[in-house]
Amino acid sequence: MLSSKQRAYLISMASKINPIFQIGKASLTPEIVTAVDAALEKRELIKISVLKNCFDNPKEIAQMLAERTHSQVVQVIGKKIILFRVSSKKPVIELPKS
Repeated sequence: MLSSKQRAYLISMASKINPIFQIGKASLTPEIVTAVDAALEKRELIKISVLKNCFDNPKEIAQMLAERTHSQVVQVIGKKIILFRVSSKKPVIELPKS
């Protein structure tokens, strides 16, 4: 679990990155889950944008993605989702101590 200090740190880092995935009408497909999983391994912190034509709740999508990729939901604001997972191969982001 992320502490509020760690969450705030990740949110400030995420404010500088652009969404690398867009979830649209098809919502969560196995291909998106696989791609998000690979991106988390490589980058650790990613931002996803939920398009207007997606009728699912962004919070529910974030929760499902987190469960399927073993990551943590850092934040969901409007239609933007921020996910975090420490890389198993080479961790880059060092979280502040809680």
